[in-house]
Amino acid sequence: MTVNSDEFAPDMAAHCSYSPLWGPGEFRLVEGTGRCEGKLEMKKQNETWKPVCEQHSNLKFANKVCKELDCGSAVSAGPKWDSVRLVHGSNLCSGRLEVQSNQSWSSVCEEHFDLHDAQVVCRELGCGAPSVLQGFLLEEAKASLWKTFQCEGNEFALLDCGNSVSDTCSSGKTVELICSDSVRLVRGSSLCSGRLEVQSNQSWSSVCEEHFDLHDAQVVCRELGCGAPSVLQGALYEEAKASLWKTFQCEGNEFALLDCGSSVSDTCSSGKAVELICSDPHDVRLVGRASRCDGEVQVKHVGEWRHVETLFDFWTVKASDVICRQLNCGSAVSVSLEYRSDYVPVWGIEPACVHSTSVLRDCVTRYDHSSPFTLSITCSDSVRLVNGSSLCSGRLEVKTNRFWSSVCEEHFDLHDAQVVCRELGCGAPLVLQGALYGQGKVLYWTSEFQCEGNESALMDCGRSSSAEKTCSHGKATGLTCADPVRLVGEPSHCAGTLEVKHQGEWRPVIERTDQEDLRFGSVCQNLDCGSVVSVKFRNDFAARPVWRVISPCLTLTSGLKDCTGVNIFHNYTSGVDLVCSDLLTRPVISLSDGVSEVYLHGFRLLMGSDFTIKCSIEPQYPGGFFQLISTTSKPQNQTLPAVNHSAHFLFSAAGYTHRGNYICIYHVNVFNHNFSSSESRALYLTVGVSSTELVLRALIIILSLLIYDIVLFYYYKVSVRRIRLKAERNRTSRIRTWRSNRTARMNT
Repeated sequence: MTVNSDEFAPDMAAHCSYSPLWGPGEFRLVEGTGRCEGKLEMKKQNETWKPVCEQHSNLKFANKVCKELDCGSAVSAGPKWDSVRLVHGSNLCSGRLEVQSNQSWSSVCEEHFDLHDAQVVCRELGCGAPSVLQGFLLEEAKASLWKTFQCEGNEFALLDCGNSVSDTCSSGKTVELICSDSVRLVRGSSLCSGRLEVQSNQSWSSVCEEHFDLHDAQVVCRELGCGAPSVLQGALYEEAKASLWKTFQCEGNEFALLDCGSSVSDTCSSGKAVELICSDPHDVRLVGRASRCDGEVQVKHVGEWRHVETLFDFWTVKASDVICRQLNCGSAVSVSLEYRSDYVPVWGIEPACVHSTSVLRDCVTRYDHSSPFTLSITCSDSVRLVNGSSLCSGRLEVKTNRFWSSVCEEHFDLHDAQVVCRELGCGAPLVLQGALYGQGKVLYWTSEFQCEGNESALMDCGRSSSAEKTCSHGKATGLTCADPVRLVGEPSHCAGTLEVKHQGEWRPVIERTDQEDLRFGSVCQNLDCGSVVSVKFRNDFAARPVWRVISPCLTLTSGLKDCTGVNIFHNYTSGVDLVCSDLLTRPVISLSDGVSEVYLHGFRLLMGSDFTIKCSIEPQYPGGFFQLISTTSKPQNQTLPAVNHSAHFLFSAAGYTHRGNYICIYHVNVFNHNFSSSESRALYLTVGVSSTELVLRALIIILSLLIYDIVLFYYYKVSVRRIRLKAERNRTSRIRTWRSNRTARMNT
């Protein structure tokens, strides 16, 4: 066997499985602890022994070397300067971890090594992501290196990480690590999510989404030690590395992706690389209660299930939501701290880490410790709101057969929304609107809910008997529930001591860290009370149980409920008083005197009459004054002090200048701040005479016209008679004259 290379890079070390057979060859292993382990050297004909260049440091090449040396198959191979290796495993990417120190190899105590450290080791070895991290007894290992590594997970080599010396290994176990050797998910929120990359020819490449289906995804998730696929989608290639044009042909039951059949494809017409999210990696569970989505938290770490101990004062409902979603159990409803009579072994978890990941195992820290306290979580199980600004807002999804579907807005009403908000531990529905938080998946829930509004869970509601196959309106239900907060102890619901409802119980709120960091804007908004005016931290209350709110959490969500911590067993005298801008109720405006009649658009005043406009408000705070403003031809802007929470504005001699709209505004100084109410409804006034007077005037006009007609009639009648008499006289006179003339002529 020969290697065509005259350039020698850094040495290569190979560790081979042992075989008693030995035969001559052109390779040898030197400076190792046995015949089948050490630095690889090669001798050409009539030349001296030289180290083998690093470019051949792959497992396939090492297997050929081991076979030629009659040393079985290669277990590991890598450059001599490598500081880590995995030994006694099935391949280069699995085995007991050893670190090189002072020219010797030592094992690492498992309690000093976490998942971030494992990510670095797998990357340094050219493998995929860590899939198994567990411990083995020290007697199976070499002399151990008592160092605690402090990797963030993005370093290239383990020795790039910070570290500190530890004198003991109380667990008595060393690190056993298995990395996926052919696949990995990168740039995701956890080890079980991200863009898929496959190792080929010593490099990592993305996969075209059109060449990858659900069966392939099942194999990848299994190979990475994760749960079933939950999201399979595409991302543009410019975000990915050079892509691998292969169509995988998995049946879904294979252990590794490269065990599946494949065929070469030349193009990727969709132009997108595979983005994959695997669900529950089966390293967390809820136990002790009837539902798998409700109970005490247990985490599986280094092969062992334990309860969880955390910085309880910093653990929130939002942190618990990571566990609920990992278990495919909807969203977190509540979290509590349970006290046990006995001490149980626990794993430690850092809450700040939980807020930045979607898989709990990324945040487990390892130490031997027992505690009487355990963490319990209640998840919503079958409903959740996604893509919202808090756990109480988002696009509604319903679970059936472990799959989540959006709900068509035309199949969902206010009664249904009331049930969902109650089931999620939120307040009343505030906004119900289609496509408010995106469309989500194409899949829609296929029947219409028929809730009455008082059910405790959406699945307790009746449903339509005939399934709807499509969503004709084409919009997914978007829902915003109020945060379960209230202000008590003041006449106004927009001022008082802040309380949060958690685990079905209202308690005052205190803050875990610097009080000035606590943000209250969302409280006033949820109560429809405007914005924050003042915040007062008091320490003079009677001792009582409280809920703690974790300030750093509030940078991640708009909901105060999300940042509520576990229940506190002590009584506290401190609390928070809050005043919002919309402190006052809306005043009422009315007309008491001078009313002629009520009509559609307001009131009609009697011309010249006196009238009174009354401004009043619901009793809240003493004192203050009312402002009356009008939009008349001569605008009014008057103020009067409030007496018994009302004021009377007097006007005399109503005229046309009083026509127009009138509004009342109430002003008062409380809590050392000036507050103004919203405007009352508008009161419209017009001025005129009464309808009775109008009728009388009409009657007079009609009577006058009648008399006029009668007079005119008689005048006409008399005139006609006179004309006729005159005409008769004229006729008689003419006849007489004719007769007289005739007689005269006859006599002549």
